[in-house]
Amino acid sequence: MLLGVLRVVVLVSGSGTLLQSLIDATADPSYGVEIVAVGSDRTKAYGLVRARDAGIPTFCLPYRKGDDRAAWDAELTEQVAAHEPDLVVSAGFMKLVGEAFLGRFAGRMVNTHPALLPAFPGMYGVRDALAYGVRVTGATLFEVDAGVDSGRIIDQRAVPVHDDDSEETLHERVKVEEREMLIDHLRRLASGRFS
Repeated sequence: MLLGVLRVVVLVSGSGTLLQSLIDATADPSYGVEIVAVGSDRTKAYGLVRARDAGIPTFCLPYRKGDDRAAWDAELTEQVAAHEPDLVVSAGFMKLVGEAFLGRFAGRMVNTHPALLPAFPGMYGVRDALAYGVRVTGATLFEVDAGVDSGRIIDQRAVPVHDDDSEETLHERVKVEEREMLIDHLRRLASGRFS
């Protein structure tokens, strides 16, 4: 039994494959989640096209080296807040949010990472796990905080590393788990089975 529709703003920087899985999940009204907006820091992010094709409002707020980071963060906070989300989902958003954003959305922003945190944080989780020689890696869903991939862990899914794995083949299997984990978490939030 749904408690109400969970309003979500999704932030993207790239192709938006994780976003697409959420768009597909929301096609079922019983899922209980509505993507109320998609934002990006890159004007050419394909995730914005996916959102527009699905009829979802979009916004873009580029950040260029040398810009006032605090002002950018404050503007991002206002752009997201204008859509009154219950939750903000970072789906391949390649910028760290700052003090203003975290102050407004503390405990209400989640991100996925392609490794079993706290191991292998940062931009190259899959590559780093392979280089280290782990036999099992995976995906982590966590609450965003001021650090890099350092927030409270919400869920994790293990993925075995095969002897013939490349970074690309392993990352594709990890992405499957990331998508399912995020979709499952939002379903639990919408149904009131997780807070």
